[in-house]
Amino acid sequence: MTDVVDATTRSRMMSKIRGKNTKPEKIVRSALHQEGYRFRLHRKDLPGNPDIVLPKYQAAIFVNGCFWHGHDCPLFKWPKTRENFWREKITKNIQRDQKNYAELAQLGWKVCIIWECSMRGKSSQAQYGSMMKLFRWLEGETFFTEITNEA
Repeated sequence: MTDVVDATTRSRMMSKIRGKNTKPEKIVRSALHQEGYRFRLHRKDLPGNPDIVLPKYQAAIFVNGCFWHGHDCPLFKWPKTRENFWREKITKNIQRDQKNYAELAQLGWKVCIIWECSMRGKSSQAQYGSMMKLFRWLEGETFFTEITNEA
């Protein structure tokens, strides 16, 4: 199957995708700040450069896009064009993520993954439910959690 847009248009569209300060990430940061949590952003000295770091809780939060990190949800579909390229790229992303989470755990950090599907297109009330799960995790003893669209 061929792409529905030409290569120049596709290149322009892909160049606009950002890895930092995404809308889901801003929603999470706003909720944390409103609840009085203080955090740092994109710590380069930690494995995987977590999106949000709460040093007081020794917690690292990753706000992952479902497509780029291969999440098994309705937002993720394998592309029909350049299938080998995308399978290799997304598979490597998943492997790198797992390695980074394991390294953080070895360093004594708690790890939370908030998937894009838990924020995107949701009502404020549904987003609030996801954030309540995050707050409980921060205050609890669990070292790893994932917040998905079932949250």
